[in-house]
Amino acid sequence: MHDKSVTATLCEFASQVSIEDLPSAVAERAALLVTDSSGIAIRARQEAESTPALLAAVARMGMDNGTASVFADEKGYAFPAAALINGSLIHSLDFDDTHIAATVHPTAPVLAAALAAGQMAGANGAGVLAGVIAGYEVMCRLGRALKPADHYDRGFHPTATTGAFGATVAAGRTLGLSPEQLAMAMGICLSQSAGSMQFLVNSAWSKRFQVGNAAMVGVIAASLASEGFVGAADAVEGDAGFLKSYAPDPDPALAVQGLGDYWETLEIGVKPYPSCRFSHAAIDGIVDIVGAGVSESQIADIAIGLPRKGMDLTALPQDYRRKPKGVVGGQFSMHFTAAVSAQTGNLTWDDYAQYLEDPTTLSLAERIEVSEDPQMDAIYPERMGGKVTIQFRDGTRQSRCVEIPRGEPENFPAADLHRSKFLSLTEPVLGDAAVGLHERLISFAQAETVDTLFG
Repeated sequence: MHDKSVTATLCEFASQVSIEDLPSAVAERAALLVTDSSGIAIRARQEAESTPALLAAVARMGMDNGTASVFADEKGYAFPAAALINGSLIHSLDFDDTHIAATVHPTAPVLAAALAAGQMAGANGAGVLAGVIAGYEVMCRLGRALKPADHYDRGFHPTATTGAFGATVAAGRTLGLSPEQLAMAMGICLSQSAGSMQFLVNSAWSKRFQVGNAAMVGVIAASLASEGFVGAADAVEGDAGFLKSYAPDPDPALAVQGLGDYWETLEIGVKPYPSCRFSHAAIDGIVDIVGAGVSESQIADIAIGLPRKGMDLTALPQDYRRKPKGVVGGQFSMHFTAAVSAQTGNLTWDDYAQYLEDPTTLSLAERIEVSEDPQMDAIYPERMGGKVTIQFRDGTRQSRCVEIPRGEPENFPAADLHRSKFLSLTEPVLGDAAVGLHERLISFAQAETVDTLFG
């Protein structure tokens, strides 16, 4: 273990992250993740059902008159409000990237905070990208150190709780804070780190808000620290610090293990489907079996095996999940997402509007049974796997076991697939301008100003 505290070690590391000194693969992956999330935010600004209420509340609070930018929005906002909105937007389609071992969606809070701080400081693309990478590294390491299943079992939403710290580091690094100032910012963040899984009960929009809130928290904490405001010491490892307060048996050593040598950024995967990541392995298996899709009438039943935590989030209680309410309900229903992918050979954002009330799809969902699978449980959280068996009415049966879903680092999509996902999300909003924006995003490290992302 280190002579320095965990908090001090993380802050010293984060303050020194720079694009010039990083392995090129890390910077390239970060730019790709930034591009992926920006495309999601642009579509969510127009179509996520929670966006109008969020923007109206921001306006009511007087935070819609500033110089910070929001994706696909010409209005200027206060810096914390822009972080809140952009973070919420990136998370609003459940299409954003994942780090499986930490069980978090890193880019939503981290990028939103870094962009707001970048505009605050007049930073260039390389400075903001360095903040994003520093945020990824800290957020994902804290997720590992909590032990994700334990943290979940206490009712916390890890993307929001660890995301507040990732956002604080991202904003602080982008603002050029010293290690000591970053440690103060972490101490201020400790008072604000929050996020509850209770949203699952009624498919609440609070899931999106609390991730955007994590981004806003980061901007506030870094801004206070930059002005000399004193935060709590030992924010990560203290007796009333983050790890001990938020999990029963944390391992602080995991937060600093391999720091600077092993890059968590390269462990972040992207989503090919806009649904809970626990559903993806089974969807992959279904798509492998059905190709471009089959008629619901050809399928007798479908059996799916998931790890226990996947059951909790997407399959129980089964009667409830078979008739999901709203988009969030659909995104967290293994039964619904499986029924759509069996019929179409895919799962896209537009499928929710088309199939949530579709009697044929809901009829198929009734014939889908999900159970806990010991083999899939044994490989979690390092792997988010799934098994699927489709029994066809003609008597044939096909099974697949998928341990590594598409989009994971070991199964990473080619550049053209990333581009097609981005364009499929952004062209309905931006038209022909989407292609140029994609090029600017991919080369963001060379940008002279953050504003190029919003042009």
